[in-house]
Amino acid sequence: MSDDTPKFRIGSVQYLNAVPLTRGIEGEVVFATPAQLAEMLRRDELDAALVSITEVLLNDRYDILDGIAIASLGEVYSVLLAHRRPLAELKEVFCHTASLSGLNLLKVLLAERGLKPEFKPLPDYLKAAEHDAVLIIGDPAIDFQRAPHEHEIFDLGTAWYELTNLPFVYAVWALRRGIENKELCRNLREAKKFGLETLDHLIETRGEYDEDFRRDYLGWHVHYHLAADEKRGIAKFCELLRKHGLGPVYEPKFVS
Repeated sequence: MSDDTPKFRIGSVQYLNAVPLTRGIEGEVVFATPAQLAEMLRRDELDAALVSITEVLLNDRYDILDGIAIASLGEVYSVLLAHRRPLAELKEVFCHTASLSGLNLLKVLLAERGLKPEFKPLPDYLKAAEHDAVLIIGDPAIDFQRAPHEHEIFDLGTAWYELTNLPFVYAVWALRRGIENKELCRNLREAKKFGLETLDHLIETRGEYDEDFRRDYLGWHVHYHLAADEKRGIAKFCELLRKHGLGPVYEPKFVS
């Protein structure tokens, strides 16, 4: 094995909101969609991946690295349902196939309103605007909102906060059980620390969108801590997943 072979196999998403969490270790990271990362974790092809909280709650085979998340307290801007008809009239929703947390969060939010439309995969994001109702996540959701469109925007972060008064946790570092990972956990914590310490530099130098938007999005719409309130949000999500038959749901196990 060559000296430059990464010691751990780490996966993350290429969305703007994840950039601060892989600061300094980008060269060691496999980038893929949330759904692809979940598949790679299930096949034991990764030791850690930044994945949907749903992936961890619905599969009893991962630990969660404590202290780190992608979360929002209110409007998240990058997880949304774009709809042309009133929510109560929706018969079907086309869903970005990369989405896992977004899909289950949307199911919970609609079920709490007594709504259960049919959910179908959105095979081509570029045709999202053709549908009456479409779930979009990540940078494509930002692109959709910033482009001309005829849809109303149902921001899932806002809707969750209005329902629960709690943050919503979209993604966490899922750790494969059964391997020695203290060094891996330390590396991921250091990457987050470096990312937040240099957040202003990232905001000023990244190429996505414009600087004012990056500052608003990374500085206000999303946050990166996983503390007591975020864990209460996860517990409430577990409760509602079970209530609406979206399980089985496993209790999260946090490790440091």
